[in-house]
Amino acid sequence: MAAAQLIDPDLDPNPVVRVEGLNFSYGEGDARNEVLFDIGLVVEPGQRVVMTGPSGSGKTTLLTLVGALRTLQHGRIDILGHDLSRLGAGGLVRIRRDIGFIFQMHNLFDSLTAYENVKMALQLAGTHSAATMRERGVAMLQELGLGARTEYKPRSLSGGQRQRVAIARALANRPRLVLADEPTAALDPESTRNVVRLFKDLTVEEGTAIVMVTHDHRIIELADRLVHMVDGRIASDIMLNDALRICEFLKGVDAFKNLTPTELTHVAEHMTKRHYMPGEVVIREGEVGHELFLVSDGAVRIERSGGEVARLGPGDFFGELALMSGAPRNASVIAADPLETYVLGEADFRAAIEASASFREQLRRIYFMRH
Repeated sequence: MAAAQLIDPDLDPNPVVRVEGLNFSYGEGDARNEVLFDIGLVVEPGQRVVMTGPSGSGKTTLLTLVGALRTLQHGRIDILGHDLSRLGAGGLVRIRRDIGFIFQMHNLFDSLTAYENVKMALQLAGTHSAATMRERGVAMLQELGLGARTEYKPRSLSGGQRQRVAIARALANRPRLVLADEPTAALDPESTRNVVRLFKDLTVEEGTAIVMVTHDHRIIELADRLVHMVDGRIASDIMLNDALRICEFLKGVDAFKNLTPTELTHVAEHMTKRHYMPGEVVIREGEVGHELFLVSDGAVRIERSGGEVARLGPGDFFGELALMSGAPRNASVIAADPLETYVLGEADFRAAIEASASFREQLRRIYFMRH
């Protein structure tokens, strides 16, 4: 079969991903186990899709089929306007070159340095000079905090550093599609923020579509869509607005995770997003408190009488003490990094406490721990 010519993505009116009637099974005969059932999915350029679901629900199998890493059995998958079932070996290789893969197993070459692992992806594109490859590869590693590790081999890197090398390799060619399986699971908060920023830049500047499997509440805000899989089927596929993003974030916060769906939705709908720059005062010691703050990204310093007493990060909240006691703020809170928060006003805070005994008891427990 002749190699199919790939469509110019700048001129291509097709979705980046189109899946229709997809079924897939492992094994044969009595050992046959069907794991995907009638999957349909369309992903447009620039779209960020987060896939969730319990272990064994078929998420990773679906990613590998979309990435042309498994042979299609039943149904149809189009990638960048090309029907995978009609491509020969050469065509499939060319399609894969326009996909950035980030999987839980780093799949780095132990004999190569961090830069050389990234360089391999750039070489496969076949369009870069040696100088361009060096510049782009090193720049990508620097953006992920690995500027001092470019010449280190994988065995000399931590698990999180190896994962960042794998991410750099996947993104170096600015692919039209990124497929990621728990890309931030081994990363610290700062590294996660860098990855989220790179993903956002790719979707905005390059029109890259991103499909990722994750349970990391820190990355939910990246998503335009949330696809939930159960037992090999897509149970729900929803476009996310701010309230839905907040709901997903709150599910991972101890104080909120026991709220009923109705209670959670009510709280999320009444929260607003607020940004602060490093050094900016969020609340000031001695002031009357009228809001609860929940950190979604970044970190804050808690200062009392001019000295730092604590730091809080994503998933932590503050401001509840003044709301519960009626006393003035007992500390100042200052943004330590670029900070994103969700804010709940006093009236809605009190309504949430009255509506949920579990929320009320959790806040009281935290109140006595902090007071």
